[in-house]
Amino acid sequence: MPEPRSDFLRDITRRGYLHQCTDLDGLDAAAVKGPIAAYIGFDCTADSLHVGSLVPIMMLRRLQKTGHKPIVLMGGGTSKIGDPSGKDEARRLLSDDEIAGNMAGIKRIFERFLSFGDGPGDAIMVDNADWLDGLNYVAFLREYGRHFSVNQMLALDSVKLRLEREHHLSFLEFNYMVLQAYDFLELARRYDCVLQMGGSDQWGNIVSGIDLGRRLDRKTLFGLTSPLITTASGAKMGKTAKGAVWLNRERLSAYDYWQYWRNVEDADVGRFLRLFTELADDEIARLEALQGAEINEAKKRLADAATELCHGPAAAEAAAETARRTFEEGGLGDALPTIEVPRARLAQGIPAYELLRQSGLTASNGEARRLIKGGGGRINDTAIDDEGRSVDLSDLGPDGVIKLSAGKKRHALVRAV
Repeated sequence: MPEPRSDFLRDITRRGYLHQCTDLDGLDAAAVKGPIAAYIGFDCTADSLHVGSLVPIMMLRRLQKTGHKPIVLMGGGTSKIGDPSGKDEARRLLSDDEIAGNMAGIKRIFERFLSFGDGPGDAIMVDNADWLDGLNYVAFLREYGRHFSVNQMLALDSVKLRLEREHHLSFLEFNYMVLQAYDFLELARRYDCVLQMGGSDQWGNIVSGIDLGRRLDRKTLFGLTSPLITTASGAKMGKTAKGAVWLNRERLSAYDYWQYWRNVEDADVGRFLRLFTELADDEIARLEALQGAEINEAKKRLADAATELCHGPAAAEAAAETARRTFEEGGLGDALPTIEVPRARLAQGIPAYELLRQSGLTASNGEARRLIKGGGGRINDTAIDDEGRSVDLSDLGPDGVIKLSAGKKRHALVRAV
């Protein structure tokens, strides 16, 4: 395939974001001709996005960096239904208040990655509830429903896989792809948006929107998807033993976020540097060529750059310094996750497994007990040799805190107040 002429497509192809495109030559020509508007939709199913959403976020950022206009579509309307893509069962239905709260949390993430404003290249954020909530159902079916083939909808992976596994698919969820296609039409009409981007699981929904725009308005629209990102060992991106790697500080500290990138598999370093940082290509080539213990320097650069994008330079620097003090000097870094417990409660003694759970180092007391039994639980760098071991005031160090550890790489502090 010849190299694209547009800066945007050349950039995302070189960095590994491109999986499929409905008309690569046509999109390339449109992007060369002048700035285009492109969107990605994000449903409000939680109060934060996680690392699994970073590829589409970075695609919007690179779109803007190459002179085009990003549109962030908040799914205030579609979140009331739930996307069946990749799911074996229906999502829990959320109330309007829950959706509004989740949307507020998600909005803060995009302010770190995109520049918003009223200029031609500034990003905008819109909510599909603005047009979906007021639809007249019968009128909508008459005007738009006749353009969708049930035969084609049943052939989409999001539907076909659910039916093949004999898992329930409600009529409510079945409507999702129709509404997503209508979103594309509305954005094309309102903002002259010509491109929808998304993960590879959204291909069928994107194509439906392109077809709807062609049928109704004779618009030339485009679709582009990114590959499903897995780790070198085949694990899903953004999932750890501790849980999802959230992008909001309220859900996951900057230090834990830094540690996630620091601990990626060796084989993933080069690919992740291209996808999740803005380091230059020649610097990435140098870093991914490092061998043996030197690869750890590349991982630190990855952690620094990824954390700076998500949490800012100060948080990235603090996280790196905490890691250095914790692992290289054996000290305590200020950015380690910290929980506070009443001094009176600590005086009575608190089971170590309970503190491991409260600090987030384990998901449950049972998991904490298993950690201790396997020799992975530590207090002040000393292995916990008894599942029933209590932690009390005598465990406080000279700096007034207790260091908890789950294995060699995950730590938290307990502070008496």
